[in-house]
Amino acid sequence: MTAGAAVPQGTSGRSARPGGGCPADAGETGSARDRILRAAGELFAESGFDATPTSRVAERAGVPKGLVHYYFRHKPDLLAAIVERLPDELVDHRAVVVPGDVAESLRRLVAELDARLGVGPARLLWREADRHEAVRAALRRRFARLVEQVRGVIAAARPASARRADVDSAAGLLALAVSYRHAAVGPGEQVGPMERELTFLADALALGAGRAPPARPAGRQGVGTPAPGSVIR
Repeated sequence: MTAGAAVPQGTSGRSARPGGGCPADAGETGSARDRILRAAGELFAESGFDATPTSRVAERAGVPKGLVHYYFRHKPDLLAAIVERLPDELVDHRAVVVPGDVAESLRRLVAELDARLGVGPARLLWREADRHEAVRAALRRRFARLVEQVRGVIAAARPASARRADVDSAAGLLALAVSYRHAAVGPGEQVGPMERELTFLADALALGAGRAPPARPAGRQGVGTPAPGSVIR
């Protein structure tokens, strides 16, 4: 480091340790790092990654700008750290499942997911997915978990006497609908209701929609059904 070069300061004004190591007060600067990530997540979700300079991040976090660059040498490093620490949208099934009432169970699940969307960093995924592969990858992982959550809630809520139905397809469709709503909503907006969709889906499952056909006897192939290992031309 050249003479006179700025040294990142912690919130108490103490400088980093000589030799470029960790800041002097790990507890204090650790909280500063958390404030930086929280402020950046909020600002990126509000204004977008490209439109948010690190000076605004530092201002909202209440830290010197040099401290932002101390922890995150490049701006994309800051975005990657935010994505990694986003909480999973895992909802405890016991908090939403109403045994025997699929529609109400899904209604409660969607309400919980909508409430979590209100957290600034969660919106970041939808704003930046087109520009950053790390964000797209995180979005794909979250969607897969969402499908599993919906499937689990449906399975737990359906009565034992319910007709066979294609629960997997129903879970995928609802997950797509929820994801689209979350992607389309802008800052300060509220997601619209899904009452018609939830009621329709619950009714379709109750009627056995999409249930698989009975298995054919071994060794017999239906019309147009290729034998295992055959090539369709």
